[in-house]
Amino acid sequence: MAIQNTNIFNTPNNERTIDSFKSRLLQGGARSNLFEVELNFPSGLGIFDDEAQDTTYRMMVKGAQLPASNIPEVIVPFRGRQLKVAGDRRFDPWTITVINDGDFKLREAFERWANYIIKVSDGSGTTNPADYFQDWVVTQLGRSPTNLDTPGSENGSPIPVQRAYKFYGCWPSNVSAINLSYDEQDQIEEFQVTLQVQWWEAYTGDNQNSVVW
Repeated sequence: MAIQNTNIFNTPNNERTIDSFKSRLLQGGARSNLFEVELNFPSGLGIFDDEAQDTTYRMMVKGAQLPASNIPEVIVPFRGRQLKVAGDRRFDPWTITVINDGDFKLREAFERWANYIIKVSDGSGTTNPADYFQDWVVTQLGRSPTNLDTPGSENGSPIPVQRAYKFYGCWPSNVSAINLSYDEQDQIEEFQVTLQVQWWEAYTGDNQNSVVW
């Protein structure tokens, strides 16, 4: 059986060089430490009074993920064989790591959000998911072409945005514990929050009208 002519066999030798590789590594590659998470909490929690304060606390999210995409298989038996067809698409929970600020502002926001869903004292809470669902955004930032050492740029031009992912209908299913110990030194407290997600969409740049798919 003859091997079909494919692109891998037709690749010119000059396309396999280090210079060719470098030419395709645009902006030096995406960097995992250049990101920002847009915080959105239900109105009425009384945590963030204005947009400026919300923007400031975005920088306290020190870890997040660009989301996974899962389509499980459905196995259909047929005469001793198995045919694998696509099942329903699923969206994994999304986990972020938060630096605990000195006034516990962010942790209090998540605790109030959870209490808004189900109140600890009497088991009551909001019954309409639309009241506690919130949309969150994680943005992959680029490196400024005018200043490669520091995110941002000279002359006040904006930080480039490579990709943004918008998570729809988020709510916190877990706010992790914070360990306390006499043995810890030179450590800043942090905690993780697991957010349940209905679905997500990807956008090019910072334009949320430019859906990738």
